[in-house]
Amino acid sequence: MPEPGGAPGDPAVLMGFDFGTHRIGVAVGNTVTASASALCSVAAERRQQRFESIARLLAQWKPSRLVVGLPLSRDEGAEQDRSAQARRFANQLHGRFGLPVAMVDERYTSRAAEDEGADDVDAESARLILEQYLRDPAASRAP
Repeated sequence: MPEPGGAPGDPAVLMGFDFGTHRIGVAVGNTVTASASALCSVAAERRQQRFESIARLLAQWKPSRLVVGLPLSRDEGAEQDRSAQARRFANQLHGRFGLPVAMVDERYTSRAAEDEGADDVDAESARLILEQYLRDPAASRAP
């Protein structure tokens, strides 16, 4: 059965998220160029406001898949407390919006965004997360 957005291999828009308890970075990309752009950060403190902001972005960009960064420990790559929070967020996205969600290892994305001098580190981290997925979708994990 084809995934939303067309048959496998068809051009698709994807949206990436760097989940945080205060802010959620958002990026958009596509499978044609296998690249992404940082969009913005969404305030994460109030759940209703968070999902209303995300709903507006989804309506504007119409992605066929969502990608959420999975925080893993730096040394051994094990899951941690923040991993469970990111998985919960990924499941909420899927439940609210009905889009497929993938998760990718987000280690070092914030550091890379800071090193690049990003104005919005969270959105830039989301861009890096999404580009990692676009380079290697097989390395993703289920929420």
